[in-house]
Amino acid sequence: MKAIQCVEMTSRGEAVHPRAGDKSYPDFMLQKCTQCKRCTEECPFGVLNEDEKGTPLLRATRCRRCGVCMGACPERIVSFKDYSVGMVASMIKAVNIPEDYEEKPRVLALVCENDALPALDIAGQHRLPMNPYVRFIPVRCLGSVNSVWITEAISAGYDGVVLIGCKYGDDYQCHFIKGSELAVSRGENIREKLQQMAMENERVEIHELQIAEYERLPKIFDDFAEVIETYGMNPFKGM
Repeated sequence: MKAIQCVEMTSRGEAVHPRAGDKSYPDFMLQKCTQCKRCTEECPFGVLNEDEKGTPLLRATRCRRCGVCMGACPERIVSFKDYSVGMVASMIKAVNIPEDYEEKPRVLALVCENDALPALDIAGQHRLPMNPYVRFIPVRCLGSVNSVWITEAISAGYDGVVLIGCKYGDDYQCHFIKGSELAVSRGENIREKLQQMAMENERVEIHELQIAEYERLPKIFDDFAEVIETYGMNPFKGM
């Protein structure tokens, strides 16, 4: 039955797992492609081939719509119809940021839709108290997070950013194989951008979480709030 399901859904252009039924595919604006090969090297499913120049060539039937290619691209040429760098950036900017004299922190949490987001739902069902200054935006996978979202958030006045994705490694596997691991490995790019903005590295944290660990969430945000209090409000706040 699983084999039949895979054949049927693939014939309709739908993702099988974990984004079952999703019909979206990544769209590449190749006019701006610099042939850096990051998307082809980081794709967990071997979806992208390259031509002789290094330009990505999509094999759509293998795609699971994780968005890792979108997070990898420094030129932001990859997007989906219902998920793009610009869409999430607009969501980040839409949050009301208190003026600097109000001294209220705002923390952005980018949470993976596979484990972290359901864990948040379970925490809510158990009525666990959650820090009121955190604003949540779900992402397809932590590997789909483009570093521009971090700089957009800091520039918009957020005092810190928390990224929460699936666990990876031998004991627990990311739903998209290596999405969370890639997010951690890209941390150097994030640190460089923070340094360019004269901001502390501690304003960005990455956490691994499986769905059964929902009880950890309040402490993650409370501990991060203490870090923000130590470093003070974002100097971009109110600008």
